Amino acid sequence: MTAPGRTRIKFCGFTRHEDVAQAVALGVDALGFVMWPKSARGIDPDALAALAVPVPAFVTRVGLFVNPDVALVEACLPHLDLIQFHGDEPADFCAQFDRPWIKALRMRDDLDLHQAAQQYAAAQALLLDAYRPGVPGGTGETFDWSRIPAALQKPVILAGGLTVENIAAAVAQVAPYAVDVSGGIEAAPGQKDARRMADFVAQVGRADQR
Repeated sequence: MTAPGRTRIKFCGFTRHEDVAQAVALGVDALGFVMWPKSARGIDPDALAALAVPVPAFVTRVGLFVNPDVALVEACLPHLDLIQFHGDEPADFCAQFDRPWIKALRMRDDLDLHQAAQQYAAAQALLLDAYRPGVPGGTGETFDWSRIPAALQKPVILAGGLTVENIAAAVAQVAPYAVDVSGGIEAAPGQKDARRMADFVAQVGRADQR
């Protein structure tokens, strides 16, 4: 993997206006909204509209879906710039909407990332998350970063258990295109901690300078 120069940052799981405003003020590149009702951070399309409309230009609004109905995705599209598919969606399902998209992959022991990059060739990036059976994401667990090939054909968004304490090591080892964090910057599920958000951004910036 080639170091991107500056590691992009996505904060995910927003449910409160004040947290969105804080993330924007910190210069975060992308904001994630969980459109999966079984998540503690899940919101509905009306809440998405209220949270996403004030987001200024050049901050990417990302909708996270898990094996969704087409109607749900379409209801959210007016307020999204990018779609993140976090379930078992095939590539043709992901590609049917009029938005760029990324595919999240849980790092099962038998996952072949080179094969997955070919399977999801139309994706803008692959988001790599920890694997726990029956849980599509948000586990708060890391995985063995050495499993990520150095010459993967798709940009890598690193997720899974990232925190203020380990993000510098993650950036140094993986050199991902971007990092994605949710629980690692929270006081409680869906409630971001302003200090941890700021510290996370600062740690990524320091790691990029090394």
